[in-house]
Amino acid sequence: MAKISFRAQVLQVREDAIVASVNRLLAEKGFDLMTVDQVVADVGIAKASLYKHFASKEDLAAAAMVRVLDRALAQLAVQRAGPPQAPLYHLKALARWTMQVQLAGEMPSLPSQNSTLRTALLAHKGYMDRLMQLSDEIGEWITLAQADGSLRAALPPELVLYTLFARACDPVLALLRLSGQHSDEQIIDMLLLTCFDGMAAPAVPAEAVAAAAKAPRAARSKPVQPSLVSVAP
Repeated sequence: MAKISFRAQVLQVREDAIVASVNRLLAEKGFDLMTVDQVVADVGIAKASLYKHFASKEDLAAAAMVRVLDRALAQLAVQRAGPPQAPLYHLKALARWTMQVQLAGEMPSLPSQNSTLRTALLAHKGYMDRLMQLSDEIGEWITLAQADGSLRAALPPELVLYTLFARACDPVLALLRLSGQHSDEQIIDMLLLTCFDGMAAPAVPAEAVAAAAKAPRAARSKPVQPSLVSVAP
């Protein structure tokens, strides 16, 4: 293996620092509010030095997304290497991981309607290759989960895939954290519950309905205090 020159190592360290800064700023501010000036100030380099690595703001965003996709693919590899689990277990574990990354302030926020950014991402081979690989691997679990009945077979697989991707940038996570009423894990548990099980109350067994009908009127009319319970998936 050829030895990497000192200059190449320095350039790689600087590029890693740039991408890490972009990732953080995109998570905090989003693409529209992040500026190249903020990136160079955060890294502590000249703008000319940044442009030696990345030609545009869109290229910076693509590099940050490549890094996140690499992390997601590594997470999938860890899950596949572990003990055999049901497909739905893997989908829930991946969704949990994406929400943990977002709450840690490490998930870039990109607009879906920015045509310039969209064009740049579609033209970025590294980004597209990783996105397709990630989609194919998740799609395999979705198909298997629909086949074993743990996911609704009537749902288009791409709808399930896009729903899981949406959890990575779900604003509800931040809103619930701001309320200060729940821990991060409770927030994730609640979001997983609504994502995979919906918000409808579970069906009440007929025996429970009959028992409630026979209960004394005073017991039936007793007020119930509302509460929000965290249920693990």
